[in-house]
Amino acid sequence: MPFAQIVVGPPGSGKSTFCNGMHQFMSAIGRKCSVVNLDPANDQTSYPCTLDVRNLVTLEQIMADDSLGPNGGILYALEELEHNQVHLIDSHVITLPSLYISAILLSLRTMLQFDLPHVNVLTKIDNLSKYPDIAFNLDFYTEVQDLSYLVPRLAQESPLFASGKFESLNRAVIDLVEDFGLVSFEPLAVEDKKSMMSLLRVLDRAVGYAFGGAEGANDSIWQVAVREGIGIMDVRDVQERWLEAKDEWDEQERKEERETAEAAETRSESRSNGYDNNQHSNKAGKHGSSANGTNIARR
Repeated sequence: MPFAQIVVGPPGSGKSTFCNGMHQFMSAIGRKCSVVNLDPANDQTSYPCTLDVRNLVTLEQIMADDSLGPNGGILYALEELEHNQVHLIDSHVITLPSLYISAILLSLRTMLQFDLPHVNVLTKIDNLSKYPDIAFNLDFYTEVQDLSYLVPRLAQESPLFASGKFESLNRAVIDLVEDFGLVSFEPLAVEDKKSMMSLLRVLDRAVGYAFGGAEGANDSIWQVAVREGIGIMDVRDVQERWLEAKDEWDEQERKEERETAEAAETRSESRSNGYDNNQHSNKAGKHGSSANGTNIARR
């Protein structure tokens, strides 16, 4: 039984990077993966497309046929989706309260609009150290905790948000989000192996792959690791990895990579030496047999 992820998100949120990274990661762990481009406006992809919707229809064609603008044309195409969904948001939004609340509203609207199994992802988490400092710990943003703490932060961000009507509107928006209680986020650094493992485990549960018969005794070590949660990082580990001790983690990972490469090289040399010794032994054995055979013949 096939399983699917529908990847959506605003421009620049990392959709193409995510698809490319997920395709490479699944291929590396031995899972079959095909990527389908369902964006009629995406004319450049960094990943191999098994199917491309632009071969059938383009955004320009939708706009012309239905008298729609760019956004209307994309929404028209998205309304046809009936699969499980991954919603990507650039982690930069958590550096500003107004952007963060807007991202939560967008995520909530998308969840209600599609009514599908849904995973919200904060992408580019490895870039957080390059952004302005965040006001709270990372779990405040991923778990969408008590948003009332953001109200004074909004006032600090802009005097406009401190005025009476805007403050009331902000509180109303916060109450709306908290009343639904649906939105949370998974952090992702798409080039980090452990981060991809953590997200894939969440996605497998969301789409039902983890509960089906797709996993068996012939799974690779990486598939087993994903399924069992081996090496999975929680949000506190993520904060330490990418914010509090990024340089130390980078150095440790480089050290582990060097050690892994050296160990692989040593194993390769051992196998090569073993092969050469076997070849030498085989040749020596053949010469000994010939000599014995000659001696017998002479007798």
